[in-house]
Amino acid sequence: MDYSLPSPDCNTISKTYNGQINSDLIQKTNERYRETLPNLPRGKGWMTEHLVQYQGVWLTPNAALKGLMWVQDHFKPRSTDIFLATFPKTGTTWLKALTFATFNRTRYGFADHPLLTTVPHGCLPFLDACPNDLDGFPSPRLLSTHIPYTLLPNSMTVNQSCRFAYICRDPKDVLVSKWLFMNKLRPKELAPISLEEAFELFCQGISHYGPYWDHVLGYWKASLETPEKVLFLKYEELKEEPSVVVKRLGEFLGHPFSLQEESEGVVEEIVKLCSFENLSNLEVNKWSVLKLLSTQITIDNRHFFRKGKVGDWKSYLTDEMVKRINEITSEKLLGSGLVFGS
Repeated sequence: MDYSLPSPDCNTISKTYNGQINSDLIQKTNERYRETLPNLPRGKGWMTEHLVQYQGVWLTPNAALKGLMWVQDHFKPRSTDIFLATFPKTGTTWLKALTFATFNRTRYGFADHPLLTTVPHGCLPFLDACPNDLDGFPSPRLLSTHIPYTLLPNSMTVNQSCRFAYICRDPKDVLVSKWLFMNKLRPKELAPISLEEAFELFCQGISHYGPYWDHVLGYWKASLETPEKVLFLKYEELKEEPSVVVKRLGEFLGHPFSLQEESEGVVEEIVKLCSFENLSNLEVNKWSVLKLLSTQITIDNRHFFRKGKVGDWKSYLTDEMVKRINEITSEKLLGSGLVFGS
């Protein structure tokens, strides 16, 4: 199978999103949304005032819920589609950069690479945006999503040979990173959410696309059942041996690195280009903003680059918090074969 076709240029993504979309489909999604929303359980929100629980998953009541419904009802996957799937704040920005650079390494040079002038989130279309028009993108399409594997339509997980690259992270680091990030996006009219509040909500599973453990286990089990379709990565392993993981990623994407590329240091160049140190110091990631088309929210690109460290939770969580979240993790992952760091 030929995967040599390039993904769309970063600069064309926003234009393609604005293509023509069937108004009847939009109306159907909106009708289902209006009928469903009033009956959903509510929980305290992190970035918004509240979240709603839909099919066992907590979502923002507007953008995320509509986006999921749109995907479930109308998205038309292709057998060559590749999805970068993540729970928020598990390494999404880094995985997008590495995947985009690996996938397009014969298309762009390192000296004038799009990642030098575009935040990684601007280089991959976001599947969850509602409505979206992805038909205009050439195959194979490289797309991103936060949707749990168990909520994806069968057309994506069973009927097609779509592939998913997934990354997870120690839940303690996810909690801290998510709390700090969401407070930066929280409207000024809403009081900041405290770490104690965020901790309780996270442990109860009430967070965007949560519960976190369920999200991870969905993709983990899929990777065991169909390893050729789901690549399961850990943030900690990526930090420890980035070159090894990038080569695994290239193999999974259908773009294995040749011996010549390895001898010429292409893998190391990709790792360097996509490193936290490099990306966080680029002008575009210091001063520019990203506009989320599905919500009209703008995010300073610098908020996507905080520390990029493993174990930063040690600076924030109490011993009691660590004990409780470790106990939940052990209970949730029991018998799965999946293990996080201590």
